[in-house]
Amino acid sequence: MNIRDIARKAGVSSATVSRVINESGYVKEETKRKVLEAIEEADYVPNAIARSLSIRDSSSIGVIVPDIANEFFSGIISGIGERAANNQYNIVLFDTGELLERENINVL
Repeated sequence: MNIRDIARKAGVSSATVSRVINESGYVKEETKRKVLEAIEEADYVPNAIARSLSIRDSSSIGVIVPDIANEFFSGIISGIGERAANNQYNIVLFDTGELLERENINVL
């Protein structure tokens, strides 16, 4: 089940469904009610990955460290993790195993 299916079920456009889900833009109360009913009937849950692709924001921070077991780096990662969580971000962590060639490959 995707946003287009919900739109079909509610008899509205997928843009309208998006506005209801994201609480953005104007939608008539009756239309909003139809969309929310269709969402509930279908047990629809928006796909976070699809959303991140459409808005071009994954809410993720990539962290590359040479050795996660090193207390210095684990402390830094802990701080990054705390700050990220407070701002609704996720961390993607990569441990290079202190291999320079792995570090160079993964530099963005």
